[in-house]
Amino acid sequence: MIDHVTIRVSDRRASTRFYDTVLATLGLEGTRSELGVEWGDFSISHADDERRQTRRLHIAFFAPTHAEVDEFWRVGTETGYRSDGEPGPRPQYSESYFGSFLLDPDGNSIEAVYHDDDRERGSIDHLWIRVADVAASKRFYETIAPYGGFHLGADEPDRAQFVGDAGSFSVVTGDPTEHVHVAFSAAENETVEAFHRAGVEAGYESNGGPGERPIYHAGYYGAFVFDPDGNNVEVVNHNRG
Repeated sequence: MIDHVTIRVSDRRASTRFYDTVLATLGLEGTRSELGVEWGDFSISHADDERRQTRRLHIAFFAPTHAEVDEFWRVGTETGYRSDGEPGPRPQYSESYFGSFLLDPDGNSIEAVYHDDDRERGSIDHLWIRVADVAASKRFYETIAPYGGFHLGADEPDRAQFVGDAGSFSVVTGDPTEHVHVAFSAAENETVEAFHRAGVEAGYESNGGPGERPIYHAGYYGAFVFDPDGNNVEVVNHNRG
């Protein structure tokens, strides 16, 4: 479902140090390029006047054991990063849920989480995106859900959760998350085109029509629409056979 998530950071060097440090405990190694730094399906790039800094995002990475959840938090706090929640069970989410939380240099909440679902080590497990109006955000994501490979799960007045074959994301009431980029996978260019058409016809603002983006790699075919809070949402087909 989630192809990749990109955030923009105020200090690329400081954020690279943070993510290199904590994501190494989950087996992820950063890859540098002119565009930014990438760890698996997550990347950072530098904020500027045109592309603003990401704030108030919660992102969780899957850990296959309680020990790795512990190590993520221990290494992070011993390096001097701020805790946002010690390792331990969170039964309010599920019986098997075990997580630990840190704050990145820009104050985003970063989690390592273990639970019984089958995930790839170090992959994005879930996102929490704070929004101004849950009902409005739910309408947007329900509109694009058929093209992004997800569907509505939990549906509450202050939270709507969308789930796919691997991972989930929730829109929750709060001071809105700003300037996150979330991309969903598609298997065909036609799905990318249908996503963009559905979003624009429903009244949402385009941030780039369907087309090749060779700046990322040969065959990259994506389209972009803003959600109601101004976050950049993409559906992408990588055309890699």
